Amino acid sequence: MKLLIRADTHINIEVPGNAPKAIWTFSQVIAALSVSLGSMVVGFSSSYTSPALPSMKNETMLEVTEQMGSWIGSVMPLSALFGGIAGGPMIEYLGRRNTILATGLPFTGAYLLIALAINVEMILCGRILGGFCVGIASLALPVYLGETIQPEVRGSLGLMPTALGNIGILLCYVSGMYLDWSDLAIMGALLPVPFTILMFVIPETPRWHIARGDKEKARKSLQWLRGKKTDVSEELGAIEKAHAESERNASRGAFRELFKRSYTKPLLISLGLMAFQQLSGINAVIFYTVSIFEDAGSTIDENVCTIIVGVVNFLSTFMATVLIDRLGRKILLYISSISMMVTLFTLGTFFYVRYLKINVEAFGWIPLTSFVVYVIGFSLGFGPIPWLMMGEILPAKIRGSAASVITAFNWACTFIVTKTFKDIIFLIGAYGTFWLFGVITLIGLIFVFVFVPETRGRSLEEIEMRLTGPVRRMSAVANIKPLPTAC
Repeated sequence: MKLLIRADTHINIEVPGNAPKAIWTFSQVIAALSVSLGSMVVGFSSSYTSPALPSMKNETMLEVTEQMGSWIGSVMPLSALFGGIAGGPMIEYLGRRNTILATGLPFTGAYLLIALAINVEMILCGRILGGFCVGIASLALPVYLGETIQPEVRGSLGLMPTALGNIGILLCYVSGMYLDWSDLAIMGALLPVPFTILMFVIPETPRWHIARGDKEKARKSLQWLRGKKTDVSEELGAIEKAHAESERNASRGAFRELFKRSYTKPLLISLGLMAFQQLSGINAVIFYTVSIFEDAGSTIDENVCTIIVGVVNFLSTFMATVLIDRLGRKILLYISSISMMVTLFTLGTFFYVRYLKINVEAFGWIPLTSFVVYVIGFSLGFGPIPWLMMGEILPAKIRGSAASVITAFNWACTFIVTKTFKDIIFLIGAYGTFWLFGVITLIGLIFVFVFVPETRGRSLEEIEMRLTGPVRRMSAVANIKPLPTAC
C-alpha cells in the first residue's frame, strides 16, 4: 500500500526579504539526511503491500483471500494510528532522537517477520509492528528536523525527506516487479540499517535539552549543528526565552489545553484539511493502482503504469516546493482540488462507460492520464499543505499534543478509506466510488474557500493572533512536518 501523504510533506517557514544568507553546514546536512533515510523507510513500508499482495495471493500455504488482502494492507495504517498517539508522549519523555532511534530495530524485525512468514498471522504481526513504527516516525521525524535546522535553509533541506520518502515508494514499486513478497520484505529489513547508524551520530535537539533544564547539553548540541566556530549564544538565548515564556503561560496540561475555546478554530481547520486529504481517496486509489489498471483494460502494462505514477509523484515534489511560497497555500489547494475532482469524475465516467459494455479500447490512455494528473494535483496541494499548515496554524502552546491527535486522526482516515475501498466498489461500483471521491473533493474545495486562511508571508505570531487572538509570547521556531509517506 502506498501512503503518499507522509512522503509529500514539507518543512517551510517564510523568511523575510532581508533574511541572512542560507548557511549549509555539513552537520545540518547529516541531520537532514539521517531523518530523510527514516522517511525512505516509511515510504517503503507504506507502499509494500501494493506490489507484494499479488505474489502473496499466489502462495498456497498463506491462503490470502481478497478480504484478508485488504486487512494486510489496511492494518498498517490502523496500527500507525496508535503509533501516532504514542509518539507524542515519547518525544517529550524520551527525546526526539531516542524516539526515532527506537524505531530502527523494530522496523527490521517487522520485515523479518513478514519475510519468514509461514502463515498469514505472521504477516499481520509484521504489518502491525511496522505500522506502529510508521506512526511514531511520522510524528517524530519532522519534529526533530524542525527543531534542528536553521530557518534560512529549512525550505531547502526540508525537501530531502520528501524526496527520499518518494524514492522509498518508487524503490518498492520497481523492486516489486522483480521480487516476490518474501524477497521484497528482506530488502525492507535492510533499509533501516543505515538510517539507524546515522541516528547514533547526530545529537538530541537543543530545545528538548532546554525543556529538561540542561543548558550545557543544549549548547553542545547546537554547536554541533551550527559548526564549531559559530557563535550560538544568541540562538540559544532565543530558545531559552521562548521556552520560559511558554512555561510562564502554561496553566494546565497540554491535552486539556486542546479544549480551550480559543484553540478550536486552528485545531478544526487542521483536522478538516487532514480529513479531506485522505477522503479524496489517495491511498485507496494508489493502493489499488495495479488492479484498477487491470479492471480498466488499459492498453499499457499495469506495472509500467504503476511505476510511471510513482515517478510522477517523485517529480511533482520538486514542483510543489518551488510553487508553495510563490502562489500561496490557498491557490495551490484550489488547483489541487480542481485537478483531483476533474480526474476522479473522468475516471468514474470511464468506468461507467465500461460498465455499460461499450468498447473503450481506443481510450485506454485515459486511466493513466487521469492518474498522472490526479497524483500531480495531490502532490501540489492536499499532499504537503495540510502537514505544512499544521505547523503554521497550531499555536505553539499546543503544537506537540495537537500534532499527535491530528496525526492519529489522519491515520484513522487512512485506515477507513483503504479498508472499505473494495466494499464500496462492491456496493456502488468503481464508477460510483470515483464519483464519490470526486464529490468529497468538491466539498473540500468549498471548505478551503470558506475556512482555510492564507498563511504565506505571515509570521507564526501573526497567524496565531488572527486565529486565536493576541499573544504576548514568542512562538516556536519549529515548524512540524510529519512525513511519509504517503499517502
